[in-house]
Amino acid sequence: MGLIHIYTGNGKGKTTCAVGLATRALGFGLKVCYASFHKRPELYGYHEIGMLAKFGATVHVFAKGHPHLDKSLDENEIRNDVANGIALLRELIADDSFDMLIMDEILISVRDGYLAESELISFIKYKPARLELVLTGRGATASVIELADYVSEIQKIAHPYDKGVTSRGGIEF
Repeated sequence: MGLIHIYTGNGKGKTTCAVGLATRALGFGLKVCYASFHKRPELYGYHEIGMLAKFGATVHVFAKGHPHLDKSLDENEIRNDVANGIALLRELIADDSFDMLIMDEILISVRDGYLAESELISFIKYKPARLELVLTGRGATASVIELADYVSEIQKIAHPYDKGVTSRGGIEF
């Protein structure tokens, strides 16, 4: 029986939790698909994505970047990239060949209007029964949370960024 996990909140560590879970699953011999949304590994590294691939995960990167952080990005292109990503993931999981699917930052897509909440809910409801589904990102909606078996809200209490410390390789990215 595949369960649904959500890592949400304004604190650091949502992706880290998902990657840790993927590492555990891969070590156990499970087949993992990791899909990120709104990240740009070619600019920022996100070395965990490469490591997951080295460990045997299938990796996809959709909707590279976010118009909030990069004003040169076209919102309609991002919306189309998210839709295409969801369509591809539906195809990939349809044959039940994966044990786990991580949709990293997909909750940002819903929060910021690049994916309708109803589309994500449909995806969740019609996933294969044995697929473990992991969703990350800020702003999980009440309707999505209601469908989950695990919900962890990661709350920022303190963060070095607030004191002017910039992101550090191997720690924040």
